Amino acid sequence: MGSAAELAAAVLMVAGFPALMLAALVPSVPAFAAAAAVTYLADHYLHRKGSYLINRLGKVRAGLSIRFLIRQLLLILLLARLSYADNLIYYGAIACFIAFYGLQAPHGALVTLIRNRRRMPVATRNIDLKSRIRIPDAPPRGLLHRSAEKMLHLDLAAVAGILVAAHMKSALVGFVGIGITVALSSLYVLALVPYVRGRKIPPKAEKVLAAVDDWLGEYQPETVLYFSGSKDSAYQVNMWLDTMENLDSKPLIILRERAILNNLAPTTVPVICVPGGVHLMNLDLSTVRVALYAANVGKNIHMLRVPTMKHVFIGHGDSDKLASVNPFSKVYDEVWTAGRAGRDRYAIADVGVRDDDIVEVGRPQLAPIQTWQGVPDGRIPTVLYAPTWEGWDGNPGNTSIVLAGENIVKKLVAADPPVRVLYKPHPFTGTVSKEAGAAHQRITALVRKAAAERAADARFTADTAAQAQAKTELARIEARIAQLVGTGGDKGRDEAEATRDGLVDVARHEEVARLRAEWNDAYWRAFPTWEHRVITGAEPRLYDCFNVSDAMVSDISSVVSDFIASGKPYAVTDSAEVGAEEFKRNNTAVRAAVILSNSAKELGELLSAVRDPAADPLAEDRKELKQYLLGPDEPASIDQFNTAVANLALKAETRNVGQESRVAAATAEAELANAVPGQRSAAGETDGVGAG
Repeated sequence: MGSAAELAAAVLMVAGFPALMLAALVPSVPAFAAAAAVTYLADHYLHRKGSYLINRLGKVRAGLSIRFLIRQLLLILLLARLSYADNLIYYGAIACFIAFYGLQAPHGALVTLIRNRRRMPVATRNIDLKSRIRIPDAPPRGLLHRSAEKMLHLDLAAVAGILVAAHMKSALVGFVGIGITVALSSLYVLALVPYVRGRKIPPKAEKVLAAVDDWLGEYQPETVLYFSGSKDSAYQVNMWLDTMENLDSKPLIILRERAILNNLAPTTVPVICVPGGVHLMNLDLSTVRVALYAANVGKNIHMLRVPTMKHVFIGHGDSDKLASVNPFSKVYDEVWTAGRAGRDRYAIADVGVRDDDIVEVGRPQLAPIQTWQGVPDGRIPTVLYAPTWEGWDGNPGNTSIVLAGENIVKKLVAADPPVRVLYKPHPFTGTVSKEAGAAHQRITALVRKAAAERAADARFTADTAAQAQAKTELARIEARIAQLVGTGGDKGRDEAEATRDGLVDVARHEEVARLRAEWNDAYWRAFPTWEHRVITGAEPRLYDCFNVSDAMVSDISSVVSDFIASGKPYAVTDSAEVGAEEFKRNNTAVRAAVILSNSAKELGELLSAVRDPAADPLAEDRKELKQYLLGPDEPASIDQFNTAVANLALKAETRNVGQESRVAAATAEAELANAVPGQRSAAGETDGVGAG
């Protein structure tokens, strides 16, 4: 249901309609007016909040229009019970509401038509279409934003006027209200008409696609990052944006869903969102030599069909999960892994990916992760608990949060000598399993309770002045970022305008990046270094949490592989309880980890390694495992990645030149055969002319 306020509003709205009926039957004008006000306000509040109840009511034929109609019918009932059935206000009310609902159809049709015509066949960012085609401004936001709700609320004047007329026994006020409602509704419809005709309509799909092809011909992209998925999977493409910005070749990002485009992080790389498969197939991508795929999804086939480019699976993380050795990967020309472990993983899985087609390129995204230098003097150790989510298959080994999470956190917050706990769950936690969602809530409560108890403990002191200064700095940075993003982002613009005006301001982009780094620094200074924290949302980022932590507890996922880049001690939970040796044998990334059972009794080993690095028995194992999983530190991963792109582009170009040579040779031979009767064919036979 959401917050307590949403729950209260939902109860008031649901109870308000029976109250309206009762007030109409009694009859009581003041009671009806009060109940109507409650239903109006509660309904509006829940719509603004996007409440779950509002969405469900629409599914059971109790949507917004029905609720307004019921309120108006009950008002007619109230007039009848007040003996106004023979009064002009009674017939005026009926005529008003008939006309009012008669205007709903053209209003809805116009809104739908405008939105459909302004939906581009191809939406772009960082691509200059403005100089190639004319895309008109969108209608004022006030006309289209929450348009159905606004149109229906225009009945307020009529409802209020009729109630006042019934109470004062004067029809004049009622007819004034009726006139205002009908007039405003008509004006709303008329205000939309200009935006479905003439120069206010964006160009047709053919012109837009031609303009995109014209830009492609001028830009001549060489390396494409291709991605398709749900809006919740946008992080899988966002993690590659920095890498794409640092390519030596000309980059391009192709997305297949508008929801992904709307959730794409800021980037300077040109972006094309092509929802239609036919439109994608008709784009001029003749200069592209390498296509990179971050996920194995069905829509990949629309790009895989292009033979003039080489196709590479780069994934969105490196782990021992089955997704990392998906048999679908054999459709690509190459599979790029971080280190030797990825190569061996495919060999063991034996899913058809040849060893010759695997290239080790490191993990360019891990550059921000800092190497551990031990716990700084004067600070207690920080342990990050970053469990993964429950997954789709219900496997108990997917996440520790259900069976072990509370045990882990209880032992960490009670550790002596003390440690600080940072709890950062996977954003998908609880989306499939109610048990996982409930466990997350309990763990959150545990961490917050421990934080409150520690704040009241005299042993822990805080530099309140420094923290206040950091919070002031945070507020300043956030205000500046909001200002920059607000003026340079897509907020308030529809798809057509965002495509037209989507050129990135490089200076603004760089300033936002700098400010985000400053924000991260101020965030960690804004509270004591001993304070337990629950961290959800996009900021601070996972890697920022890595950098302020001295150890981590997690599950089998790419989080573990990434954390290994820091060289810090870590523990992984064997939630399926297969046993430590079997767990290590099946999962490469845990071979240098402390293995936890669901009781978390082994946590002491992890904490001992953090407190005394010299006595850490797994330190050397972590160094070896880091190179095995993530590749060597030199050359830098981005250099390895660029080299792999260049090598594969050369293979694609060699293939294309060979194809052109073969086609040219075949054409020349055919022309020669047609020009000279009796010319021998490639098979060494004549066409029969002159044979004796």
